[in-house]
Amino acid sequence: MQHNTVLITGASSGLGRALAQTLARPGRTLWLGGRNTARLEETARHCISRGAAVHLNICDVTDTAAMAQWVHGTGGVDMVLACAGITGGTRRPTGMDSAATEPQAQIRRIFATDLTGVLNTVLPALELMQGQPRAADGLRGRICAISSVAGLVSFPGTPSYSAAKAAVDRFMVATGGNAKKAGILLSSVVCGFLDTPMVARNTFPMPALTDVNSACRRILRGLARNERRITFPLWLAAGSRLMDLLPITLAEAYYNNQPAGAPGSMPEPDLS
Repeated sequence: MQHNTVLITGASSGLGRALAQTLARPGRTLWLGGRNTARLEETARHCISRGAAVHLNICDVTDTAAMAQWVHGTGGVDMVLACAGITGGTRRPTGMDSAATEPQAQIRRIFATDLTGVLNTVLPALELMQGQPRAADGLRGRICAISSVAGLVSFPGTPSYSAAKAAVDRFMVATGGNAKKAGILLSSVVCGFLDTPMVARNTFPMPALTDVNSACRRILRGLARNERRITFPLWLAAGSRLMDLLPITLAEAYYNNQPAGAPGSMPEPDLS
């Protein structure tokens, strides 16, 4: 698998940072993007210490023009990893005659980051790679976006997050059917809970919580195998697909009696 030049969004924290550090080595160039300058520079120092050449971009993936300029400004990349994302749940009812709700500002920010931010990364990468020569394996490049097992279900605890991740997975897999003919591999990562700062303050049990370094190895192994959908843990994804086949009322009766994702059990995301 050719990946001498790699672009990663969300590299200042969590999975994006772990992938950058895992991929850092002599002879490899990393283009790292993130919103937090101090944390992104910390990621860069670690990668440089392992011999990689690093270029930083302090950016917000919701900025369409800035993202396109950054991606095209690399001059060419072998692999793009769209890791930037946020999550958030519903709030507790405010009165006896009210229901759990998700604030409008949170809904819009999650869609802007987790869906539009992926498109702002993937679309210019597709344009860029179209002009690159094919490597010995016939590929011009690889583009990978992080979805979630939450995207397999209509989970009332995280409505907008589930919807945005579902859209990411469907877009990557559906578009990938055409892109592969042009020598560009599109992959969607459908994963469960990862031990990153994004979930560290959740106040409920997280089944199949996966070590982020193990997740990195699984993702890179899947890319090396040209997997279009990289799924783990399989049992959680399979169970989620089965839940989505149930009548809505039955599925909701189960979800609404679980501690996972109960109203108020997730911290409010940074909407700045």
